[in-house]
Amino acid sequence: AVTGLSHTKPGEGLGFEAASEQPVLEPVLSCRVFLPPGTDAHRALRQLEELEEEDPQLHIVWNEQLREIHLQMMGEVQLEILKRVIAERFGMDVTFGAGGIVYRETIRKAVEGVGHFEPLRHYAEVHLLLEPGPRGSGMQYDTACSEDVLDKNWQRLILTHLEERTHPGVLTGAPVTDLKITLVAGRAHPKHTEGGDFRQATYRAVRQGLKKAESVLLEPYYSFRLEVPSENVGRAMSDLQRMSAKFDPPETQGEFAVLTGSGPVSELREYQLEVAAYTQGQGHFSCTLKGYEPCHDAERVIEEAGYDSERDTFNPADSVFCSHGAGFVVKWNEVERYMHVDSGLRWKEPEPEEPVKTRGGSAGYGGTLAEDDELRAVFEKTYGPVKRREMYRRPEASGEEREERSAKREQRTGPEYLLVDGYNLIFAWDDLKKLAETNVDAARQKLMDELCNYQGYQKCEVILVFDAYRVPRGVREVMKYHNIHVVYTKEAETADAYIEKATYEIGKHHRVRVATSDNLEQLIILGHGALRVSAAAFREELEQVKRQIQQIAEENRAKTHLKFTPTMKEDGPTQGR
Repeated sequence: AVTGLSHTKPGEGLGFEAASEQPVLEPVLSCRVFLPPGTDAHRALRQLEELEEEDPQLHIVWNEQLREIHLQMMGEVQLEILKRVIAERFGMDVTFGAGGIVYRETIRKAVEGVGHFEPLRHYAEVHLLLEPGPRGSGMQYDTACSEDVLDKNWQRLILTHLEERTHPGVLTGAPVTDLKITLVAGRAHPKHTEGGDFRQATYRAVRQGLKKAESVLLEPYYSFRLEVPSENVGRAMSDLQRMSAKFDPPETQGEFAVLTGSGPVSELREYQLEVAAYTQGQGHFSCTLKGYEPCHDAERVIEEAGYDSERDTFNPADSVFCSHGAGFVVKWNEVERYMHVDSGLRWKEPEPEEPVKTRGGSAGYGGTLAEDDELRAVFEKTYGPVKRREMYRRPEASGEEREERSAKREQRTGPEYLLVDGYNLIFAWDDLKKLAETNVDAARQKLMDELCNYQGYQKCEVILVFDAYRVPRGVREVMKYHNIHVVYTKEAETADAYIEKATYEIGKHHRVRVATSDNLEQLIILGHGALRVSAAAFREELEQVKRQIQQIAEENRAKTHLKFTPTMKEDGPTQGR
């Protein structure tokens, strides 16, 4: 229908149409393509990329270091078909090397990556937050950097550089996946910064973060169904255990036994041939791609790969700084000592041990103000002073201005708002976390009940937010549970995003506190003028409220208790006071 398009792929949206979801099937095997003698490799690469555009399940990879073409595909059968198609369309009689597994890498915990690129007359610095994502989530990119720190055009350029390439890991050089990368800070020079500077700083920041992080090697897994005669089930179970597969107890269907489970592609890829051999053709083995999971023999794979991230000159983790008119290289593990920007992110900070003040006096604000001193100092150093309302002495104003300010103060003397990041607290509190491992609904219910008691005592407006980011076609749902409000976010909206918006809007007219231990979220809500309380500190506050409620209940029972003593009169016993 449309001609003349170039660099397009199936599923790509045109105009206002959004791109379709990625295909469920992804290539899990990789092999080298051997070209006929005298063939131009770059010309052959362009021709093979035409086939890739037509089939999303086919990936063509150019290895710049080895100057080789590698093919990623689903299985051996696809190779035979592809060989015939290449010969018919391009007249090339290609051959393929031995197939290997397509591995991936990810990280176990969040980490900050810093990249600095400052040779003479160039300048760029980038700070990225690398966070592990759910299995199968792929790569996600976002920005939480203020435009006062780094202009929007530079931020967009950094995101473009993040998305324009596949980032190799540091264990085997395999592509990283299931990773969210957030731009948190950066700096440009008004005269010396060029676009290419941020490309270098961005790539180095990703690489430096991966070097600092605890990396995990991932491999593809199959979900399988194995049907064998009953007399062969022992052999089948022994084979599956040897291949590091996990499976359910066998089910009997007539004269056959059925085993279902999952296992590494590297072990199961040729098992169908063995099944046919030891069952004399009666057995049947079928499998589908389940996804990527931690590699069952990562040490062996890493050793065989022989990849040295320190010697990978195409993907450096070190940064370049300038001194006395000349650039010099700083190793990745020493970059923090030389960097020019403090992103404000902090790791392994101890929870505050100050007593939490509750009802009466400052209504809990004394503890959180002291608690935020260090975080506020970091924020102000990076983004400028935090403008808190009614927290500083104003100059004398006219009568009209005083009346207007008085009206605003009266408007802010309404109820205090408490926003709670539900899942953050559930997985930060040991009892709720243990309960969530068996029943998440029960953990949510318990948290809701405890917040109802808290609200009844503190008389504040409580908004409990649960993250429904990955719920397909989910819409935002707000419900009233007794005396608190419970919010379930819509699809593609995180609890963090909802709390940030709510803090900004509610904070215009009311006092706002946010209960969370999310470092990045704490930094953002502090910039909106709200106060935060960590999960541990809020738990202590909640326990103190419980004790006070119990004490009040005991006092009320003592006051309302009537002691009856009998007294005698001539007409019979009567009750005395």
